[in-house]
Amino acid sequence: MSASHTGGLGPLIDTHAHIYPRDTPLIEGATHKPSRDVTPEEYTRTLDEHGVLFGVHAAASFMGPYNDYTLAALARYPRLRGTAIVDPSISWHELKAMDAAGIVGIRFSLRDYKGTPDLSSIEYQRLFRRVAELDWHVHVYAEGERIAALTAQLLAAEVNIVIDHYGNPVPALGENSPGFQAALRAIGSGRGWVKVSAPYRSAGCDHAALAARLLAEGGPERLLFASDWPFVGHETKVTYRQMVESFERVIPDPLTREKIGRTGVRLYKFA
Repeated sequence: MSASHTGGLGPLIDTHAHIYPRDTPLIEGATHKPSRDVTPEEYTRTLDEHGVLFGVHAAASFMGPYNDYTLAALARYPRLRGTAIVDPSISWHELKAMDAAGIVGIRFSLRDYKGTPDLSSIEYQRLFRRVAELDWHVHVYAEGERIAALTAQLLAAEVNIVIDHYGNPVPALGENSPGFQAALRAIGSGRGWVKVSAPYRSAGCDHAALAARLLAEGGPERLLFASDWPFVGHETKVTYRQMVESFERVIPDPLTREKIGRTGVRLYKFA
């Protein structure tokens, strides 16, 4: 990594995007059915077009624990890392192999899905112990109330937590949204990070104010930039450039954005 990433370049790292084949096996109740292949080649080309050095594949909810496509992409592109959705019974050997391949965390993507995993079960408690041993994180996205409940359990399990998309706030509550408050608690624990990302998924919120509060609470060492490319469910309404511009708008200081980028580089194990 170069000593500086300022000037005309884009964010240093994009910590959340999706790649998937059109014919991927779908889980029961899948909230999205891909209409086309979204390839790692297209993603890395998009990164290049916007001056972004590194990228992260966030496990797509509708693929469930099918991680083959992700692992194949990581094998081809050392500039990528990923998170995985796994069954809690996954073996230590499988997790170690994923770690060697570039997986850096597990994901719970539950928004619009019925049911919440029982994180108090022996299987999940064992999984979290292994996640901690690997120095991975648990990556969370759900409705605000469920983010709050999951965050409390994950903090009790003493694992690192990454919360998506400002904690999924709602306009009527703003900073008092339960997911955003959970994000603040995660930051305050010293084991949490929050993605300043996907403002279109919480339209109507004052994202600049939310970002300022997150920054005041934890500094750039607890924030991450993410594009959410290819904007599942919003593919024709959002562009990558708009997401970069949103980041620049809510974090106006370029040196702070640079520090946020370096936070991502460390967390996702590029440095």
